[in-house]
Amino acid sequence: MQVGLWCRLLILLLALIAPASADDGAMRLGAADGQGRLLSPDALLAKTLQEIRASRLDAALANINQLISLRPDFRLAHLIRGDLLLARARPLSTLGEGARAPAGALSDLREEARVRLLRYLDQPEEGHLPKQVLQLAPQHRYALLADAGRARLYVFENVGGLPRLVHDYYMTIGRNGTNKQVEGDKRTPVGVYTVSEFLPRQRLTDFYGSGAYPLDYPNEWDRLHGRTGHGIWIHGTPSNTYSRPPRASDGCVVLANPDLSDLGQYIQVGNTPIFIADRTDWVDPVTWELHRQEIIALLDIWRSDWEARDAARFLRHYTPEMLRGGWGETKRRNIENKDWIRVSLSDVSIFLYPDAKLAVTTFVQRYASDSFSNVTTKRIYWRLDDAQWRIALEQSLPNTTTQLAARGR
Repeated sequence: MQVGLWCRLLILLLALIAPASADDGAMRLGAADGQGRLLSPDALLAKTLQEIRASRLDAALANINQLISLRPDFRLAHLIRGDLLLARARPLSTLGEGARAPAGALSDLREEARVRLLRYLDQPEEGHLPKQVLQLAPQHRYALLADAGRARLYVFENVGGLPRLVHDYYMTIGRNGTNKQVEGDKRTPVGVYTVSEFLPRQRLTDFYGSGAYPLDYPNEWDRLHGRTGHGIWIHGTPSNTYSRPPRASDGCVVLANPDLSDLGQYIQVGNTPIFIADRTDWVDPVTWELHRQEIIALLDIWRSDWEARDAARFLRHYTPEMLRGGWGETKRRNIENKDWIRVSLSDVSIFLYPDAKLAVTTFVQRYASDSFSNVTTKRIYWRLDDAQWRIALEQSLPNTTTQLAARGR
């Protein structure tokens, strides 16, 4: 079989992982388990790429045929199969050269091939951690991170507050990319959200596939910045479609139906956080810990200044925008009128935005003074301005405040 130009380019890219050998097989790409059983359509596609990498195009064709028999609705698999067959007759210069399809559809499939291949070329180094997820509260057993740039949805297990990568899935985002601003812009928001509900297939049209997990967009930060829109979900694909192009939704995160069903085991409705980022930054453990300790220190100094009843020092933690409208003066009087204040924080989660200039901390706050005590779940957004972290938004989360004692304020 002749090896076309696109096949040679693919082999060159795959060779960046490691030199091909006769016995490394598909395990490097996760295509089979220890008994040689194929795990999934993605794994079969990985095995096909592995065979192309090793110039075993007949074996690649056998794998892609097996994939198509498993998922006849996997359009990219059909495209690769067509090229492998055509390569028997003549060299090919591009993916899908022999396909009879509209230019837009071919462009979408080529982009899907690119990002699926990127899954194996751009993996995080072993032991590296996501800079966006710096700490998980104990109640968050798992957390999700949607990496728009890589078209991957990562699942992290909470291991003593540290995120441990356990799975990832190919995903689709909004056709116009990220940074949603207004309703109808067909963009996916960037930020920290919570899975708020599960909608089973029976309550949906076929368009949403095997189910949907609505997110709580817009959150308080979005509303502060005037962002509008609604109905941002994680959902599946129509029954006749295995996967959609990397940018094809109206703003939702879309997974193949089998992947969505598998994802369900990691989701606790009302409690599972999802961070949506333009791109995930993977850093070594030392760098990750430095970022984490920096934000932990911010929280501790803020808490200590509050307990010290030093209003001037405490209010320096806030941006000028937060102090306007009388809020700052009210807070000052409230602090100075107390004989004593005690504040403790627990169950802390910390997320860092991709540009590293916005940190989100969520925690349980236990407040007590000589006149009032309560327990509330609070979320604080810290913004980095001129090398100084300041609070740009502070809110108690709905239905989380418990008043323990009120003796007059």
